[in-house]
Amino acid sequence: MLKVGDQLPEFVSVNQDGESVNSQDLLGKKLVIFFYPKANTPGCTAEACDLNDHFSKLKKEGFQLLGVSADPVKNQKKFHEKFGFQYPLLADENRDVIEKFGVWQLKKFMGKEFMGIVRTTFIFDENGICVRVIEKVKTKEAAKQILES
Repeated sequence: MLKVGDQLPEFVSVNQDGESVNSQDLLGKKLVIFFYPKANTPGCTAEACDLNDHFSKLKKEGFQLLGVSADPVKNQKKFHEKFGFQYPLLADENRDVIEKFGVWQLKKFMGKEFMGIVRTTFIFDENGICVRVIEKVKTKEAAKQILES
């Protein structure tokens, strides 16, 4: 998994509208990239909505936000429109970005083991250096956790 001090990985992916997003275009501002397992599920919705509810405060602090899951563009678009998110969501179906950040891991749930996205938030400075990793994301307090940095 990416750690504090690591450089923002180079990637090109697509957002909920099918538009290309290049990591190099995200440099110059503080950046929050949050990974979530699946659009429109309770925990992921709580996290994404909390970030949206506090978007103006995060923006005022100089943060730009980017959500990432392995959902297809169509699902990300529905999720984005349903809740009116003010930030983009990447549709990383082939898991290129997810794997570069190291959040595709073995998970356990109800006695079963499977590979999946571990809910994690990465904070980068203006130069693309990772300054904080939040591994124990509190879905209903995601913005507060970021602002504590």
